[in-house]
Amino acid sequence: MSDDRAQPREGLRDRLTDRLYGLGWSAVKKLPEPVARTLFRTIADQVWKRRGKSVLRLESNLARVVPGASPARLAELSKAGMRSYMRYWMESFRLPTWSPARIKASIDVTDAHRLTDGLDAGRGVILALPHLGNWDLAGAWVTTDLKVPFTTVAERLKPETLYDRFVAYREGLGMEVLPHSGGAAFGTLARRLRAGGLVCLVADRDLSASGVEVTFFGDTARMPAGPALLAQQTGALLLPVTLSYDDTPVMKARIHPPVELPESGDRTEKTSSMTQALADAFAVGIADHPEDWHMLQRLWLADLEPREDRT
Repeated sequence: MSDDRAQPREGLRDRLTDRLYGLGWSAVKKLPEPVARTLFRTIADQVWKRRGKSVLRLESNLARVVPGASPARLAELSKAGMRSYMRYWMESFRLPTWSPARIKASIDVTDAHRLTDGLDAGRGVILALPHLGNWDLAGAWVTTDLKVPFTTVAERLKPETLYDRFVAYREGLGMEVLPHSGGAAFGTLARRLRAGGLVCLVADRDLSASGVEVTFFGDTARMPAGPALLAQQTGALLLPVTLSYDDTPVMKARIHPPVELPESGDRTEKTSSMTQALADAFAVGIADHPEDWHMLQRLWLADLEPREDRT
């Protein structure tokens, strides 16, 4: 029997969530930067102290990234991880007010030539990233410093008004944003790449349950097939990117060598090989800076809850 009270509660929660994000974008950008940094670090520490599901999941994920870490070390990493995660939000709320010069000064990109050479050659380029650092800042650098527009996809969020806020935010940074649903997004991405354009995808967690199984930090996870399939179908260059913070205000970015298209095998085999290569590149960046990996959800298949239709 359904509970009719659940829908009003859910609607209230959705409206509250939307208003809180709206407040973030309207108010946080007006704060003096030292105040904003202190505020969001305090929020991070308070969330970490409560030891909620997200913090415990983050520690569980970090235990795979840093095998053999003591409970004290995992707690230290998860605390740093929540601070990194809140830094992402603080920067994102303020990013629409940053000048192109400020954006350029806030990111240091290693091997940017791999991206610019691919674009200069008239070849479509796919940048694939894990949930490391601030991928919105990296995208803003592409559109403002390189002056290159790009297309990305966004997970549909609830409530719909919150999704609309995120789309408007990213479009305001110069991105074309497609909804992560159905097959229409793939076709549009392929057209952009065939025209020599740029596509950027966060690609370390599969949202469709039809992704590619990869070995990731010694166990099986599932990652989206889209980047590899797009590269095969369009001939675009597939470049892994990893991001990280340090003690400075400048985020570090590294563009890794391109993922090569295997010479043999059918489409499924090639997709599996290329997605594994992406996972390996992501693992390098995550292992170097585990505290900047904002993976607060289940990822490895062994951690996923069994589906109800399984016996």
